[in-house]
Amino acid sequence: MEQVKGSKKELEGGDGVFFDAIAERYDLLNRILSLGLDHRWRRRTVEALQLKEGSRILDLATGTADLAIAAAKTRDDISVTGVDPSVEMLAIGRQKVNEEGITDRVNLLEGDGQNLQLGDDEFDGAAVCFGIRNFPDRLQGLKEMARVTRNGAPVVILELSEPRKGPMAAMSRLYVRQIVPRVGSLLSGQKEYRYLQESIAAFPPAEDFLALMVEAGLKDVSVEPLTFGVVNLFVGYSDTPNS
Repeated sequence: MEQVKGSKKELEGGDGVFFDAIAERYDLLNRILSLGLDHRWRRRTVEALQLKEGSRILDLATGTADLAIAAAKTRDDISVTGVDPSVEMLAIGRQKVNEEGITDRVNLLEGDGQNLQLGDDEFDGAAVCFGIRNFPDRLQGLKEMARVTRNGAPVVILELSEPRKGPMAAMSRLYVRQIVPRVGSLLSGQKEYRYLQESIAAFPPAEDFLALMVEAGLKDVSVEPLTFGVVNLFVGYSDTPNS
């Protein structure tokens, strides 16, 4: 899950305290810090889930449920389970779900993405948006996603990155390292918002994360850079025999 508190030192925690503190401004922060592109990235993530009639989807690190809502609204027979450790984020998510009139199809649960209290083969797809970098044990989180999805189901991860090459690399690094922490701290009132830049910088290169997905029991893994590589969309398919 989004195992993050307020600073790099506290990243080993998992009770969502930091996100509780910024929950009321979280959606605004996403819009501003992504320059309004987060909606587009989220739509691409939903497309990668390959939703079909009656699909059951897991949204891990669901936060305020933006992805869960986007997925549920694609068809009136889609059901989504969202899991997150932040009580305040989930409260805002439930309010948004209620306003959309889809409480019968979107269920938001407090929980740990590295130890899901969910059954094997329970879902037809799983996704994490901007959360996997905060898992203390990313491999375990990926294994859990593989476990709870049926064989052949898509597992999709959308994550921020620091482009290492290309025409926008230097500008993107400047934005992530200097502007994002300052704007985030100003808008959220949390001086520790620099954690975001630190967690992005610490995230492994795409090829290394793809190897981790394979180790977790996913097959046919691929990565699609979006917006000059500011974010990466990782896709794999469950290939873990479940007992």
